[in-house]
Formats: sequence, structure tokens, C-alpha cells
Amino acid sequence: MSEIPRKSTVQEIRARFDNDVKRFSDLNTGQSATIDAPLVLELISACAAATTPGARDLLDIGCGAGNYSLKLLEKLPKLNVTLVDLSQNMLDRAVQRVGRATCGIVRPLAGDIRELPLADDSFDVILAAAVLHHLRGDAEWEAVLTKCHRCLRPGGSVWIADPVDHDLPAVRRIMRDRYGQYLLRQGGAEYRDKVFAYVEAEDTPRSLTFQTELLRRVGFDVAEVLHKNNCFAAFGAMKVA
Repeated sequence: MSEIPRKSTVQEIRARFDNDVKRFSDLNTGQSATIDAPLVLELISACAAATTPGARDLLDIGCGAGNYSLKLLEKLPKLNVTLVDLSQNMLDRAVQRVGRATCGIVRPLAGDIRELPLADDSFDVILAAAVLHHLRGDAEWEAVLTKCHRCLRPGGSVWIADPVDHDLPAVRRIMRDRYGQYLLRQGGAEYRDKVFAYVEAEDTPRSLTFQTELLRRVGFDVAEVLHKNNCFAAFGAMKVA
């Protein structure tokens, strides 16, 4: 793999999200740059609840303002929820919102999932929405997904919604052009250019094929693709044993 160009630091990414809490508290505004965001939210919450109906403990990685936890709590309202985010401002908002939606314990963890210690076999469901594309080299991807597998209990599941890359350059160009047209329809040329600028600065996504194969390689037994449209995908995996 070629060298990755200079990307935003953790501190720079944290600062951007610290200043955008209000927008990300509303799915319609916070995820306007994400194709099919409401559908993906519904699919992930429905599949997480259906595959792990007896879940007690949820880990939400890159929780933002808590949208995905809130949606899952509509179906599994008694969950204990561990919220992880780089941004303390996002985390504070998520705790406020999620705390009103569950009778379980809400535990906030401010920090980077690459560095936070998590106990083995401690969660039944992991959600990771719009966060893994900030991982850099392949070793980081493997380490984070290995950590997810290790801290899930047998029978647990991980559910991911994220931008994805494409392995064939020609396909990548087509998908980028189509995404640009989507952004134009959403907010015009200035909005498109703004989104492309922070994608270029911050993001290092991997292909859907890479990620589902890696999930199996680190120990997950079953991987399922729920939805893919352009350069966004929703998928998950089960830890059977």
C-alpha cells in the first residue's frame, strides 16, 4: 500500500467535532453528507436488536451525540451503555440524551478507541458509526477490530456504518463523481467542496471487502452486509464462540 499523505491529527479531528455538537444532535443535519443515513440507522438498530435480543451491555464507539445508541434503546430499552468519543462536548451531549432513554447505567469514556483499555467479554453489542474511517494504517484497523472481538461476549455482535473505499481505481472515480453529484443536490458547490476538503484531510477508509474479510480474520464467525450505496456501507458481524 502506498504511503498515506498527511492527515488531520486526533486533536484536529476532536476540535472539529467539539464545535459541531448541535448539528450532530439531529440526524437530518448531522448526517446530511451521508447517503441513506436514516435508513442505515434503522437497519443497524433493527439487526442489532434481532441478533442479540438478550443484550445487557452496549459499547458505542465514536458515539457523537448518541443517535445510534438512542435508536437501539428504542428496541432494547434496558441496556447499560458505554459511550466513547474523542470530543468531550459530544460525549456530554450523548450522556445527557442517552441517560434519559435508558434505565441502565451510562458510562462515558473520553478518548481514542485505539488507546482505551476495555475488559474482555464485557459487551453484547458494539456500534461503530462514522468512526473507523479515521483509522490509518492496516495495523490500526486490525488492532481495533481485534479489540472489538475480544471485548464482546460470545453471541455478541458488532455493527458498523461508515464511508468505504473501492479497490479498483476506476470504480473509485465513478463513486466519487456520483457522491459529488449527491452533495451538489444537498447543498450546492460550496457544500460539496467543503465536504470533500474535510474528507481529504481526515479520512482513510478501507473497502467493504477489506473490512468484512478482516472481521473474519480477527475471529468473527459471520459477517453480514446490510446496505451499500455509493461510498457508504452498513454491515456487521457475530461472535458465535
